[in-house]
Amino acid sequence: MDDTKLTSPPAATRPASPARRSALPWLLFVAALALAGLFAWLLWKPQDIGSPLATSLVAFQRQNSLTVFSAEMAPVVSSDDSRLFGLVQSKQVAVIPARVDYTVDLSQMNTDRMAWDAASQTLSVRLPPLRLSRPNLDEARAQYLREGVWISRAAQDKLTRDNTRLAEQLATQQAANPVLMALARNAAKDAVRQNLAIPLQVAGYGKVTVNVTIDGDTGR
Repeated sequence: MDDTKLTSPPAATRPASPARRSALPWLLFVAALALAGLFAWLLWKPQDIGSPLATSLVAFQRQNSLTVFSAEMAPVVSSDDSRLFGLVQSKQVAVIPARVDYTVDLSQMNTDRMAWDAASQTLSVRLPPLRLSRPNLDEARAQYLREGVWISRAAQDKLTRDNTRLAEQLATQQAANPVLMALARNAAKDAVRQNLAIPLQVAGYGKVTVNVTIDGDTGR
């Protein structure tokens, strides 16, 4: 009889702290993304820039998916194994580092998701919901603690497979927590805001205000 279970991580391994440590690199990434948006506009700018919406869509071209944030966490999981009618019991606790990427599907962007207010020089953009990647488990840095008088190779392999599956599930749950989702949504808005403002300024629209929302925003 097999019995696998999720184990909540201790406070030291909760995802909020790694997320804060990853904030600075993503601020630098946002700045680099703005420059990339400018270069993309210069390469693929439309011949007719009469519409700011058309100009903005160019910034999304050739980018089917945009990674806006990454979070690292260390799920703690455990699995039990029972063999020989319960005579041989073994247990394995594992800490497996994992990374989850947060992306925006830019292929869904069209003029229906954008609005231009000429009076206030404001571009409003509504992004599709963020997507979470499958957790990338770094099993080379995993730490294991095994308990049992005798653990066969088959039992050890099963314990490792079970813990890998549980770590992936737990990392997905941790990545979807409100704190990390808020950080990722803000990063997405900052990236798109800067990625659109610069091309519009270069196109001659002057100082433009870009308001970015995401499907599911409350109070929108």
